[in-house]
Amino acid sequence: MLLFRVSAVSRNLVRWGRGSRRGGGLLHRHLSLSSSRCQGVTVGQNSAPSSAPSSDAGSAKGLYGDTVLLPRTEFPMKLSGQKLLDTELEIQQECGFADLYTWQRERKSKKTFCLHDGPPYANGDPHVGHALNKILKDIRNRFEMLRGRQVHYIPGWDCHGMPIELKALGELGTSSLSPLQIRQKAREFAEGAIARQSAAFQRWGVMADWSQCYYTYDGAYEAAQLTVFQEMHNKGLIYQDYKPIFWSPSSRTALAEAELEYNHEHVSRAVYTTFPLVTLPPKITSNAACLDGVSVLVWTTQPWTIPANQAVCYMPNTQYSVVKRADNSQPLLVATERAASVAAMLGTELQSVGTFTGSELEGGVCKHPTIPDKEVPLLPANHVTMAKGTGLVHTAPAHGMEDYGVASQFQLSVECLVDEDGKFTELAGPELQDLPVMSEGNEKVISMLTACGALVKEEKCVHSYPCDWRTKQPVIIRPSKQWFINTASLKDKAKEALQKVRVVPESARGSLLAMLDRRTYWCISRQRSWGVPIPVFYHRETGEALINKHSVAHVANLFREKGSDCWWELPLETLLPAEVLKKSKVGPVSDYVRGEDVLDIWFDSGTSWAAVLEESEPKADAYVEGKDQIGGWFQSSLLTSVAVRNKAPYKSLVVHGFTVSEEGEKMSKSLGNVVDPDTIINGGKDPSTPAYGADVLRWWVAESNVFSEVQIGPTALNSAKDSIGKLRNTLKFLLGNLNGFDPHSQAVDPKEMHYIDQYMLHLLREFSMKVTDAYSEFDAGRVIRILQAFISRNLSNFYFSIIKHRLYCDPKDSLGRRSCQTALEEILDGVTRAIAPILPHLAEEVYVHAPGHDKGETLFRSGWIKSSPVWKRPGLEEAVEGACAIRDSFLSSIPGKNAAQYELSVAIEPGLLFELMESLQEEPSSTSSQLVELMMAARVNLSSSLPRDLPSDALLSHGTFLINLEGGVIREDSAYSIAVVPTSAARCPRCRRYTTTSPNCLCPRCQTIISQVQ
Repeated sequence: MLLFRVSAVSRNLVRWGRGSRRGGGLLHRHLSLSSSRCQGVTVGQNSAPSSAPSSDAGSAKGLYGDTVLLPRTEFPMKLSGQKLLDTELEIQQECGFADLYTWQRERKSKKTFCLHDGPPYANGDPHVGHALNKILKDIRNRFEMLRGRQVHYIPGWDCHGMPIELKALGELGTSSLSPLQIRQKAREFAEGAIARQSAAFQRWGVMADWSQCYYTYDGAYEAAQLTVFQEMHNKGLIYQDYKPIFWSPSSRTALAEAELEYNHEHVSRAVYTTFPLVTLPPKITSNAACLDGVSVLVWTTQPWTIPANQAVCYMPNTQYSVVKRADNSQPLLVATERAASVAAMLGTELQSVGTFTGSELEGGVCKHPTIPDKEVPLLPANHVTMAKGTGLVHTAPAHGMEDYGVASQFQLSVECLVDEDGKFTELAGPELQDLPVMSEGNEKVISMLTACGALVKEEKCVHSYPCDWRTKQPVIIRPSKQWFINTASLKDKAKEALQKVRVVPESARGSLLAMLDRRTYWCISRQRSWGVPIPVFYHRETGEALINKHSVAHVANLFREKGSDCWWELPLETLLPAEVLKKSKVGPVSDYVRGEDVLDIWFDSGTSWAAVLEESEPKADAYVEGKDQIGGWFQSSLLTSVAVRNKAPYKSLVVHGFTVSEEGEKMSKSLGNVVDPDTIINGGKDPSTPAYGADVLRWWVAESNVFSEVQIGPTALNSAKDSIGKLRNTLKFLLGNLNGFDPHSQAVDPKEMHYIDQYMLHLLREFSMKVTDAYSEFDAGRVIRILQAFISRNLSNFYFSIIKHRLYCDPKDSLGRRSCQTALEEILDGVTRAIAPILPHLAEEVYVHAPGHDKGETLFRSGWIKSSPVWKRPGLEEAVEGACAIRDSFLSSIPGKNAAQYELSVAIEPGLLFELMESLQEEPSSTSSQLVELMMAARVNLSSSLPRDLPSDALLSHGTFLINLEGGVIREDSAYSIAVVPTSAARCPRCRRYTTTSPNCLCPRCQTIISQVQ
């Protein structure tokens, strides 16, 4: 009876709707007994089935051993130690891992996928952070390549900058070396780091053309960078100015925000100090009595900045009070809402003798506490807060960003008293000259405040403080003449462009926007030698900068041809030729000197879109980096691209977390919790650190929740190893049962396959769509969960336990067995391709052993999971799902018992469900129908009512199965009843099923098979 008989039930049933066994689908079933979906009998959860039916191993050694088709394959169940490492390397070699990227770039493809590689820093050995990032990218690239897209992925390295320069020079320092000598040593150091990192990335299986990488020290890259610089300068976005910037005394260079780390346990010596009010604000002169002898009280965590004070700021709309100390009657001016906190700090009561609004303080003037005859004004400012301190802010424009804003508004002096080494200059006076401001200088200023009676109280303050990202030493804010990008004018455009970008996870978007808001300008000049020189010349006499489109374009061409070393190698006449001088309308070359600053490395890497992406569409599908790049590469790339092209350089941003130890701690050598990826792969000297191979490392990346902190250690790695071991077990079962099968000539047409086999193809199609969606969302963890659920629930616990008798005991070339093998081959192929982006070595190893492939053919050159719409056959899902509902009731009635020892009677009222079951068993009673196979019973009797003569020990159960088709247009809730009784049949010595009339006698099916063999 054909499955399509069901359509005769209703003229309206033009096609069967797609159902779902899980909640929310079209198809639902209601059971009178609580049960799981399709219960396994012989196969445990999360394990592949045994290679033979229960006790078949014994029969295989007996009379009929040669007639049982047990699984055979050379695919090893387990690989470990040196054998594992040798196998992975052999697969990389024989399957052409090194040539795969070039091959896919040369093939024709309608669609492309561009993942732009954020360049890792070339200053050390590869670490697990690199592994997380590179493997995450490679998983997506391999997936896109498998589904037919041409992948654009060029690995790169960030090669310039202070950290490399410092490591390259070591103890030598820079005092005795020329810029070219420094650059040569830095280049050699970077090249060594690149070689080690590149070798590691290739060992991890990362797909790329490793002979065509990009390096920020290449002349062509530097020229592209200067082209972006020129365009931004032409638009007025790059300018030179004297303003406060983050300065690292330990590195003697300016730093950008992205080059800072914050020490949240930094301890500062905070002070409360007084500024005597010497000129009363005009608006409150009527209250002169209460203001007699009053001092403004300020609080600062940086006492060393007091000598540079130019004003005291207040908040215009806040109330201020003159208060008298109960212990010494000293009058102080503080914000009214801070008075209670100040009193608690002083340990005395404060009596209010007068209150004013902040705006009434305008025009007041204070005496500087440490500099005789110097007076400073009281000024309004919006950056004053009431969170800490006194509500009155000491303002030193040379040493604070907000302070500088006040100075710009009120034309205050921005004189700097601190040099590049972080020491006071002679301008600070003889008492302070040459003292380091963060130590002895700070101490001396506090002593001076004490001596003049201005110090009210000193206290320790634990707070977050910026440090140099490489030296880990505190930085200061000091003014310097630097080159800047006006990010304030780009901010709105950048935000608008960011709204069109997909951010994964979406929660990271807020951080991106917040980082943009905080950055009003970007200092892009650095006082180092190892970097791209800023193409500027200065007039010898006036110091005026010569920089325009003619001079920059000429220097860019030189860099493209010779590299940026030529800035120091070539004579000035070549760098600034007569034709450039003429176009610039300036004097002779002898009037000029070349600049000595280099560009910030974030500008280096931030212009990579211009140097690396294809000219036809310089916009990547994705940038994928760690969360530290939110204020780094993500932002610098966005700002430069928006400045030049008014659009973001990426369509999506993927932001992953950092790697941490299994205890959640940051990795450090001092804690001894650093995990070396080379040790993970090749093993360590200690036997307790085995060789896991590259695929375990890749599985760890895929399985982790990469959008938070990613833990790694023995527990995570052993879990990954065990998971791959279980997967190998399943793959070995599939391969073993496909021994001798040729899918090209022996595959069965889907329409002729057993319904359970067709159903598995239907589930495989659903599986492939879910996996495809998960990969598309950068969610490899979901891929693994889908894979494990499919193997455990649908294969090991359901399908494999049902088909083993047909696989092992049916004739080799029978339709039923070939049907099963056809399904197994498609499942093997689908599962192998699904794991391939994550486990490329294992996938290619399976492909070598799988049937139907020519020698030398590789999985990665043969496409993505192949599923056919034919696999979704109308009525198929409903037929098998209905049988599963009955099967669940059956197995639930005999918990822990062997289903093969029972006969099952099924009674169903006439209707759709009965028609569906007849599709699986045409005859009223059978021991070999597809319905019997699904039930795993000795016999199934199918009728419209249960027999009246059931034995007294029969187990009865009832249930209903809801068929919901056409979106609810066709619904039928069919009731069924089952009766379960122990079978009276004996067990067949060959197939071990209870289907023979007497012990040691073959069942009819086996008799027929044996007679054909003989």
